[in-house]
This record gives sequence, structure tokens and C-alpha cells, in this order.
Amino acid sequence: MVTQYRNGDLAQTLNPFGARTVLQTADGPVDYFSLERLGELGICQLDLLPTTIKVLLEMIVRQVGNGVATEDDVVALAQWGQKPIETREFSYTPARVLLQDFTGVPAVVDLAAMRSALARVGADPSLVDPLIPVDLVIDHSVQVDSFGTAAAFDTNVDFEYHRNRERYGLLRWAQQAFAGFRVVPPGMGIVHQVNLEYLAQVVFVRNDQVGPVAFPDTLVGTDSHTPMVNGLGVLGWGVGGIEAEAAMLGQPIPILTPTIVGVRLTGALKPGITATDLVLTVTELLRKHGVVGKFVEFFGDGVASLTVPDRATLSNMTPEYGATACLFPVDEKTLDYLLLSGRDAKQVDLVETYMRAQGLFGSPDAHNAPVYSEQLGLDLASVEASLAGPSRPQDRTSLARAGASFQWAFGERLPEDKADRPQIPVKVGGESVSLTHGSVVIAAITSCTNTSNPAVMVAAGLVAKKARERGLSRKPWVKTSLAPGSRVVTDYLDRAGLTPHLEALGFYTVGYGCTTCIGNSGPLPQPVADAIDENDLIVVSVLSGNRNFEGRIHPQVHASYLASPPLCVAYALAGHIDVDLTGDPLGTDFEGKPVMLADIWPSGEEVEVALESVQSDIFKAQYAKIFDGEKRWHALPIPEGSQYDWDPDSTYVQEPAFFGGLDQDVAAPQDITGARVLALLGDSVTTDHISPAGAIHKRSPAGQYLIDHGVEPIEFNSYGSRRGNHEVMIRGTFANIRLRNQLVAPKTGGFTRHMPSGDEMTIFEAAQRYRAEQTPLVVIAGKEYGSGSSRDWAAKGSRELGIRAVIAESFERIHRSNLVGMGILPLQFMPGATAESLGLDGSETYTIMGISSGMAAHQELAVIAERGPDWRIEFPVEVRIDSDMEVAYFKSGGVLQYVLRQMMST
Repeated sequence: MVTQYRNGDLAQTLNPFGARTVLQTADGPVDYFSLERLGELGICQLDLLPTTIKVLLEMIVRQVGNGVATEDDVVALAQWGQKPIETREFSYTPARVLLQDFTGVPAVVDLAAMRSALARVGADPSLVDPLIPVDLVIDHSVQVDSFGTAAAFDTNVDFEYHRNRERYGLLRWAQQAFAGFRVVPPGMGIVHQVNLEYLAQVVFVRNDQVGPVAFPDTLVGTDSHTPMVNGLGVLGWGVGGIEAEAAMLGQPIPILTPTIVGVRLTGALKPGITATDLVLTVTELLRKHGVVGKFVEFFGDGVASLTVPDRATLSNMTPEYGATACLFPVDEKTLDYLLLSGRDAKQVDLVETYMRAQGLFGSPDAHNAPVYSEQLGLDLASVEASLAGPSRPQDRTSLARAGASFQWAFGERLPEDKADRPQIPVKVGGESVSLTHGSVVIAAITSCTNTSNPAVMVAAGLVAKKARERGLSRKPWVKTSLAPGSRVVTDYLDRAGLTPHLEALGFYTVGYGCTTCIGNSGPLPQPVADAIDENDLIVVSVLSGNRNFEGRIHPQVHASYLASPPLCVAYALAGHIDVDLTGDPLGTDFEGKPVMLADIWPSGEEVEVALESVQSDIFKAQYAKIFDGEKRWHALPIPEGSQYDWDPDSTYVQEPAFFGGLDQDVAAPQDITGARVLALLGDSVTTDHISPAGAIHKRSPAGQYLIDHGVEPIEFNSYGSRRGNHEVMIRGTFANIRLRNQLVAPKTGGFTRHMPSGDEMTIFEAAQRYRAEQTPLVVIAGKEYGSGSSRDWAAKGSRELGIRAVIAESFERIHRSNLVGMGILPLQFMPGATAESLGLDGSETYTIMGISSGMAAHQELAVIAERGPDWRIEFPVEVRIDSDMEVAYFKSGGVLQYVLRQMMST
């Protein structure tokens, strides 16, 4: 029986349903909002609710008193799965926000610009201040310029500070200008691994008007892999920077009644099979099932066989299979991991006590599973050694068939007989070798997906050790790198005696951050690069990351495969993708005998012995200084004042034009007439294709802009590093070298055809010409438009190019939300309709009717396309504005404009 919290002067609104209750913990009593109380009142049957629903339900109960939620909201969500589900809009109010620097810098720029905008209209700039804690981890800016030597790390960090001095100064300013804004300096780790190992609390305690209140740790992050922390039992997901900024400023995030997919795990992984093999299998399984926009929960007796790092590996790739979040339960393994990673014993007691009191502790099994919207099953013993590629993370292939998948993907450009492939002589490091199609030129142990998992990291070290003992070495044309997700990894590899063996094969630490996985792989050795370009070679990268979209890893690499860290070592030894590592030798030993992968693959017992090096003292020592930074960080100049001092000559940070017109009334959205198609695209267009990413070419519009502003090409840095300058980013939107715009087919890259002239030009040049002609623009696309990373510049750049609407067969969740957040209308073809079936070729003019008569979520609009005097078609589309709150955002011109106007009205 729950003891109701009593306080004579406590308003009833702060105690909805009488749910506020006292919880006794090792650190003293705290209040909490009891879900059990709802069961006692007959509102719901708690054991039928998935964990995700329980966490959201607690949040809504707690927010009833402050006007964010209503008692009707509580009742509607509490009865999830117990009656036909009613689609309803709820307000998600996360406990905190997590940023990385690529997405965090433009967020900080926006916040600074919002302060400037308020000051210009005579409002109080200090109104723009985070209302919930914000952590930013600088992890996306280090590039692999240097590799293969002990000096690589220092060289790369020196380059990083040189390139990003102004950006980092902005972040240091933000740290002192905004309340509750913390920055983890460069060279400390990857945002998601730091979150898993240190920032996440699982349960928070904060004071309200009455006293301390305990509640689940929840978050949103400006990186699509934020759900990695779901493996720790923490509910959170990736959003665009636009939504994150609104959340910082106290704006609830609208979500619709969730669809929950339960995945029942049984059995255990076979010896030698890694968590990487498992996650590639799950990614394939869930992509085929279809979980885009849904929430996934793992349950069943197989969950207990997975460590928290294994679970985090599965949760990390949530965006790769399209889900919003992917939650594991809090159980004994969770408590063990919290203690191992150095969390305070009282905090661990709070987690256990709170989770047990709320019915959130432990994994359901087949006999007491809650009700799920859909349910799947996976026998862990069925998982086999796997890779994924050559260009999508869901395209799993068995290890034995990796070479066949390469041949199948590029067969039109490859000789049928492998022996007929050209052998291009190259001299690398003083050694004469040959390159050909399928040569592995990058082998990178990188990305939070795997570097957060000690089991696969020590397995990589053991493979290196055994390979050295047999006399094997990496092929000289392979660029090798090791980018640990935190300094903890270096410490336990050192303690296990594995670092020298990895370094001997070229896997020196190149930095602590996201490198190869986000395209910061750095240049290939010049002889290798020249051979690729001069002979049009299709070469390969193998990386332990989560993304391998075409053109992402390196502009000269056409095929990229995701693999476990030990397999990255193996492919560095093999040097080619089209070998069967289950049957072909990696090389020969000192005696000339063939060495098979199985000969150097570590046993489970060997991995367990090496894992004894992973101890809590390592975590405590490293995270005690996580915010300190080193001398280069402290030497950065910090702009002073609560308002940012914009430098008009800066090529890194410029005040964006998004927040003009605050002193004017908002014009009602109007129908779109006379629009032209800027790009006609196919399926699976990712934010990598849309948002500026990777290197800036000197002949590109962005490159020309920088040259015109006195920047030498060697100082261009990457698009990601220049996200604080809208002039660069606009010019790089839709500039990906792999973009396939059907208006200029078969040509690839950031080009289009201006209509009606038919002139071919860059997309940026066409957009400028259309702007001068006062012609609105649309984009037409296929399925899964905007998949991939949560890049807000994919939406910001689209808006600045003049795009008013995107018509697609389907949208990925984050990008659809970002489009609305920037005032762009996402429209979806009706089922069965496509650009091809409707006969659209991109030369038409478009009219979109029904906007001016008033917008509503999911309403139907009519589109008229005309091509000359004799061709006209009218077809319906669905407005993919999915909630009433999003309607309000769109009518205001975007979410940040909505928030600013709300501030001005208070």
C-alpha cells in the first residue's frame, strides 16, 4: 500500500492522483511519483505496460502540476494496451539535453543569435537560457591526418586546435554565458561513450517547490545515436538541433502515442560471436520488419546473457534500423556496470530502490511480458560472424560471403574473373605493392558502437597479439587507426598488455573522438590516392562504426563495411575484401605455413582473462578530470559578455538570418504556386546527401566562398567544422559527390538543371537564380527521405536555398521533424503513388493548394503539376505535420521562431 505524501501547504496540483510518495534510500528520504498509485485507483494495470510507457507515464504524472500535461493525458497513456489505442499527442519533457560539437556549435550559434534578436527588439536577452542541464562533448572534429606512429595522437590534436580555435572559443564562451551548460573538452572521448560511462545517472534527484524528487533519467541528444544509453535503461533519443534548442528553453517535445515493438531474446551467443555480429543481425531484422518511428524494447531470458556494453552496442544502432529508441531493462547487470564504471554506491542504491518501487526493475520473460504493439523473436545462438555493406548498415552479409557481396554490388564495373582485375603497382613506405579493385585501404577501430564494449576491444588486441606471434603484419597500403571512445579504453588495453601488439600492426591511437565513422578519416597516403584516381579503382574501408553510406567514409572509397574491431584487424592483415576469412589464409607464418583467422581468433576464456584489466579505478581516475581540459584548451581566448560579439570577418561563426522579423506579425502560410523542382531524387536519400559533410572542394561554391574570403584550401577544414557559418553551409547543401539528382542523370554530385532554361549548374547557383526570379522550390524524393544522422543543417540549408516543401514517399523521423522545425512542409505521396507512377520528371511547375485555408495534422492537400500547355496532373498528398504543436511551429515559421515569440509575450 502506498503512503501518500502529505504537506499542509502543498497545492493539490503538485500532487496529482495523490501519487507523490516518500521513498527511503541509503542517502535519505526523497519524494517520487508512484505508478503503483495509478494501479490502486484502477486507472491501469501496470504489469501490462511496457517499460517505455511506464517511464513516459511517470513523466506525464509529474508534469500535470505545472500545466504541461493534464490528468486526461495520464489516463489515456496509462490505459495503453488495455483498450484500443487512441492516437494522442503527449508532451515529452526530458531531464537533460546532450550535444556533440558538430550539432552543438550551430545550436550555440542559434542561442546566441536568439539573444541578439531579442536585444534588437528591446526584449530581455537573458530569457534565452537553458532551463534544463545541457552537456556538450567535443568529439566530432578530430581527423586522422596522422596515423601509424606514436606521434599520431599529438599531431592530430594539434591540427584539431589549429582548425577549430574559433569554434572552441565559442563553446568556452557558451560555458560561461549560459547556466547549466557544461563542455567536455577535446580529446576526452565520444559523446555517447562518455554518456554511458559517466554522464547518465539512470535516476535523478532534483528539488521542486516542495523538496527533493526522484525520477528517471531521460534525455534528447543532437546525435541520432543518442539511444546508445538505452542499453543502460535510460530512455532518450536523437533529435535535430532545432528541437534540442527548444527543449533547452523549456519547450516540451510533442510525441504521439508510441508504438512499442517487443523483441524477445532467447539463448546466448555462440563462442567467438561478438556483439557487433549481433547488432548487424538485429539491424537487418528490424529494417525488414519496419520499425521507423517506433519504440523497441528487448525482453526475454536472453537479455540476462548480455552485458550492458553488449546492450549499448545494440541500442547504439537504433537509427540504423530506424527506431526512435531501443530500451533495455534496468537489472542486476545494470547495477554491476554502474559500480564498475565508478558511480557512487549511494547512486546505485537509489537506482535499485527507485526502479524496484516503480515496477521497472528486471526483464520480463515470455510468461509475464507486457502487451506490445508488435512482437518479434531472435535466438541469440543463431547469430553468425557478419559484416554489413558495402553502403548500408542494414545490408548484412556473412563473413564467408563478404567478397561475394562486393562482386555483386560492383559487378558491372568489375571483370567477371577476379584474376582479370588490374594490378596497379604502388610504392608505399618504401615497399613496392599492388592495388586492385577490392583492396582495403582503410581499417579503422572507431565509433562508440564498439569502442564502448571492452569485450570486442580486448578481442581486437588479442587478434593483434596472436597475429604478431605468428609473424603476420598489416598490408602496407592499409591506413590503420584506433580511435577509442574514452581514455578508459587506453588504460585497460595498456593494463592488459595489448597496446604494443595493436601498435605493431599500425593501430596507434589517433584521437579520442568520432573519426572514420563520420568521414574524418583524413587523406590516404598520396601514392595510394593517386593510384585510385588514375585507375578508377573501387577500394574498400572496413570500420567498427555504425554508418557506411556511400561517400561518407572517404571520397575515394566506394565500398565500406561495418565489422567488429577484431575483424578490422583481420582485414588490415588480409588487405582485400574479397577473401573468405573462414576458409582462406590471412598469410603465412615464420615457417611459411598458412595462418587462418581461426588460428588467431581468441577464445572466450582468453577474452575473459583480458577483461580482468577493466576495473572501476580506471573509470574513476579518468572521469575525475573529464571537464578539466589541457593547456591548449585553457589557452583559447574566451569572448566576454552575455551576448556573443559577432565578428563579420569570421569564416567559422556568423550570425544566421533565421530570427529576423520578430517585430512584425507572423504572416499566415500561403499556398505554393509556380514552384520548380530543385532536385528529383530516389530512395534512401540520407542527411549525408543533403547536409554539408566531409571535405570542402576548392572548386565547389563553398570552396569559392572561402577563397574569396582569404582562406587557403589547406585551411578549409570540413563542412562539419564550419556549421556555425550559414554562408558556407548553404553552399554545401545537396553538394554530396554521390547525390543522384535525376534532373542531371547520369551525372552525380551537387548539380541540377534550371527550368525552364534547361541550363545545368550547381544546386546552389540554381537556387540563387530561382530566388532572383522569385520562384519557390520543392524537392521530390522516394522512400526513407532524410535517413541517417540527425543533422539540422539538412533542414536549415534546405530552407535557405528557398525550398518550401518536400514531397516524398516516406520520411525518416528526425529529418521530417527538422523540416517542420524550419518551416518547410513535408508532404507524402499517397500509398502506391510515386514520382515515376505519376509521370513526374522534374521539369514541371507545381502548385500546392489548401495551405492557406488552415493547416491541420495529417490533412490532405492537392498538388497540381503542369508541363507545358498539354500536360497537367493533379494528385493528393498527406501533410506529414504529425501533431497540433507541430502545426503551431509551422504557422510561426519554425519552432525557434515560435519559442522566441512565446518569450516576448511573457
